[in-house]
Amino acid sequence: MVEGHNSQLGDYHLGVGSLGVGSCLVHVTAIIAAGGRGTRFGGAVPKQLLPLGGRPILERSVDAFVRHPRVTDVVVALPAELIADPPAYLRSSAKPIALVEGGARRQDSVARAFARVPAAAEVVVVHDAARPLVSETLIARTLDAAVADGAAIAALAATDTVKRGNEQRLIVGTVPRGEIFLAQTPQAFRTSVLRDALTRGRGAPDATDEAALVERAGHPVRLVEGDPRNVKITTADDVALAERLLAPASMLRIGTGYDLHRLIAGRRLILGGVVIPFDKGLAGHSDADAVCHAVTDAILGAVAAGDIGRHFPDSDARWKDADSLALLARAAEVVAGAGYAVGNVDVVVIAERPKLAPYVDAMRANLAQALGITPAQVSVKGKTNEGVGSIGAGESIAVHAVALVAKNA
Repeated sequence: MVEGHNSQLGDYHLGVGSLGVGSCLVHVTAIIAAGGRGTRFGGAVPKQLLPLGGRPILERSVDAFVRHPRVTDVVVALPAELIADPPAYLRSSAKPIALVEGGARRQDSVARAFARVPAAAEVVVVHDAARPLVSETLIARTLDAAVADGAAIAALAATDTVKRGNEQRLIVGTVPRGEIFLAQTPQAFRTSVLRDALTRGRGAPDATDEAALVERAGHPVRLVEGDPRNVKITTADDVALAERLLAPASMLRIGTGYDLHRLIAGRRLILGGVVIPFDKGLAGHSDADAVCHAVTDAILGAVAAGDIGRHFPDSDARWKDADSLALLARAAEVVAGAGYAVGNVDVVVIAERPKLAPYVDAMRANLAQALGITPAQVSVKGKTNEGVGSIGAGESIAVHAVALVAKNA
């Protein structure tokens, strides 16, 4: 419990977890440092304006704090050219947003933004616009620690062995790994602490973050657990990583299929669209191609579109002796209509006889054509049932299939 910090938190009596909850509300102002032009990134457009998952990086970073229940208002430091004509998401917001022109250095931009922080603000949280994936939980964790200790930053503990090198790229020492933390933002401070640090830091050497200024001013800074997903966009590779992290689980979906048919005399044996010489064939309403049926169920299941019986019921005369490759092609159209494309399929055919190896490549080619993919994306394997059950007795054939589908861009 933090109580009686009257000189810095007014007359509030706060528990560490009480920021913005209940009647004890702390005025929190967020500063978004977006004054740079991303020279290391390259390109004519400042990196904070580049799209990420269909939205500008800057919009994502600002929105994380606008939506946060503990943040009262936001100040954004921007390049001069954006001040005159700021993006729409900075002009209209659910919370007040003040815009200031950034300075030559990061600490100058933050100092200018701090000058616009309302007098009522008791805690200031500073965040890099280049970290657009910051979570609500990480913001809250950092704010709680700042209220308790005066200053706090999100950081990741080093997991690799850390070496100290010289200008000749020779190791001169090994740093104890337990002492190394990789700083992130957000970094949160009681307003009086950050004010003191910024005042003392005027004209001082460059500081890469606000915590460095606070340290120089003699204030302790609490480390709180960071988030590996809270990546900083510095290079094009970072954008690609952030895109992958943003991609919802539904971008990739998996479906399974299974089919089993009895072997009977007087029918052709058709598997994967290939007519295989044998003394028996599979019983069924259509051509009873168990490979196509299992794959059909797998791709339909991946997009939650039912199964083969729903789309091609055996009670419908239209599907009597139907070509199952054609039915598979129609199922692929259903998948495409749901906004997905088949990535690959893997099929296991369980049959005691006949031997399927001579026909596997033809099956793969047929399935690929029906699915609109390449044979390299189709796997077909043959297994026996080791003499067990009706399959082992040569009375039936079973097929298992797995399909991966991907959301179309």
